[in-house]
Amino acid sequence: MKRVMTLLSVIALLTVLGCAQQTRSVSRISTDEVTDLRGDWNDTDSRLVAEQMVKDLLYRPWLSNFVSDEDRQPVVIVGTVRNKSTEHIQTETFIKDIERELINSGKVEFVADAKARKEIRNERMEQQSYASDDSAKRLAAESGADFMLQGTITSNVDAIGGKEAKFYQVDLELINVESNKKVWIGSKEIKKFVQKSKTKW
Repeated sequence: MKRVMTLLSVIALLTVLGCAQQTRSVSRISTDEVTDLRGDWNDTDSRLVAEQMVKDLLYRPWLSNFVSDEDRQPVVIVGTVRNKSTEHIQTETFIKDIERELINSGKVEFVADAKARKEIRNERMEQQSYASDDSAKRLAAESGADFMLQGTITSNVDAIGGKEAKFYQVDLELINVESNKKVWIGSKEIKKFVQKSKTKW
């Protein structure tokens, strides 16, 4: 009897392993194609939200008011975008999408973030000792930012019986660096419905 039970257990295990085997194929697709496999925040969400929020940002009165008062384009820097969602989101990718949209708009000037500025400052310091007088870049000649863009990404999941409703909200604020006044607040929401199919053996 024990042998029969053991044999049945082995057969059952082999059956499970056989069903679990998967084959994998890889094909190249366009980087613009939407690949929403799990319903999580992805590169398409990052790109579309950045495009839409920057479009709204540049449409609002703060921009024309600044140009009218100062007779020049504002200098902008993107600060921290905090991930307060339930997922691991690469906020650096989202920040780069925002920076790209702002720079390519041609309506604002842009300065490097804190990490990049530190590296560039080290380069300038070295130039003072090692570069020729006519090629060494001046110290204390940086362009200061007029405005900093900061924000958060939050999420909420409502799930039952293999069905999930995923809600994401991105909030951004543009703040005057000198006065700390908020000149623009934007919000973008994304909602996804995910239905998980039952495993078939």
